[in-house]
Amino acid sequence: MPSQRGAMEQPNARHDGAAALTPMFWVALVLTGVAAGLGGIALMALLFRVEAVAFPGGGAYLSNVAQASSVRRVVSLLIAGVVGGVSIYLLRRWTPGEKTDLDDIVWTESGDLSFRRCLGTAVISEVIIGLGASLGREAAPKLMGGAWGSVLSRGFALSAAQRRLLIACGGGAGLACVYNVPLGGAFFTAEILYGTTSIAILLPALACSGIATMTAWLYLPNRATYLDIAPYDWSPSLLTWALLIGPFLGLAATGYIRVIGWLSHYRVSGIGVLIAPILAFGALGLVGIAYPQLFGNGHGIAAAAFLGLGGAGLLLTLAILKPIVTAVCLGSGAPGGLFTPILSTGAAFGAGTGILWTRMWPGSPVGAFAMVAACAAIGASMQAPLTGLALVLELTHGGFAILPAMIAATATATLVVRHLDGYSIYSARLPAHPPGRIESHGLAS
Repeated sequence: MPSQRGAMEQPNARHDGAAALTPMFWVALVLTGVAAGLGGIALMALLFRVEAVAFPGGGAYLSNVAQASSVRRVVSLLIAGVVGGVSIYLLRRWTPGEKTDLDDIVWTESGDLSFRRCLGTAVISEVIIGLGASLGREAAPKLMGGAWGSVLSRGFALSAAQRRLLIACGGGAGLACVYNVPLGGAFFTAEILYGTTSIAILLPALACSGIATMTAWLYLPNRATYLDIAPYDWSPSLLTWALLIGPFLGLAATGYIRVIGWLSHYRVSGIGVLIAPILAFGALGLVGIAYPQLFGNGHGIAAAAFLGLGGAGLLLTLAILKPIVTAVCLGSGAPGGLFTPILSTGAAFGAGTGILWTRMWPGSPVGAFAMVAACAAIGASMQAPLTGLALVLELTHGGFAILPAMIAATATATLVVRHLDGYSIYSARLPAHPPGRIESHGLAS
């Protein structure tokens, strides 16, 4: 350049960092993306098959659950408890010491993922969710995407830093492909798993998530996860509500993250895992007699809220019950995620409070309030506002006109969580350090 300034003075583009983006790394990355996409197909096919067997019918999952008898609902979850309990117990017994904590491995740069234990955990997770357990389905494809990255990094003899980046990219790609959210998956990799949005991280993250998503189109639909959502318009009423509700959602997220951390640390182990899922899922089945919306990951709750369906009383009740039953399922030792349960909780809370708000200050449809609160809830709980925004925009293929309100609520909610505590739904679930191990990498005690 005539200025004689260096090409690499832009901070995010200066160098590759510890993980060199070599040709061999890119080959492994492409294969990881394909493997994550194919793995996502297999896991979603398993989930859909279990759902169809547990609650047959021609409608959506929650519609079939609602049409099923009370006995069938309870029995399905009791079966989930038995299958889950026995499977978890045997898996832990046959694979002692093998790791499935993808976040811990990426963040601490130590250890490696056990493919067989990851596969077993992923299969168990999707089976029990299909039978009705209140857990997120994203944990399984995220875990398997990371597991494929781990396997391929060994096969290509990549460095430790390259292995860490490849596992992170695989994890984000696994999430991306099952929800058709390649941008959200890339941000998930960079913002949450790797912790930096430099070009050297975003490039492989985007590539891996994009490849996995397109691969998954062989079976999964290429459309928004939540359909028929109108292009909601911005209004002063919505923005004012967003500024007020953001701090409250941050407080709620902080408390819930603490609960998740406590349950993760004191999760049921040993012989108790044979009984705890039966009790936890059985309790959900009984509550689900009155509220079948609580079955599964919460997709139906969020879909209804985004469309502005349901009364304020029902929506606010679901916003209270969904995180409770999810925490109970998680505390039983069952494997699963929290993404959609928290998203649906935020959506239900936003729609419920939005109905009440519009009685005082009309100006926005109820679904817009649901989208704003869902974005704030998941962004704050993940401690990843960019990821939260990208995910909600891609999941709905809408919300651009109300983006200022979404940003306001997400930023304030995330700020409250960061100021009060700083944990996320991922860092709160980290396993305890082994005795004598010195804490590193800035993880909170």
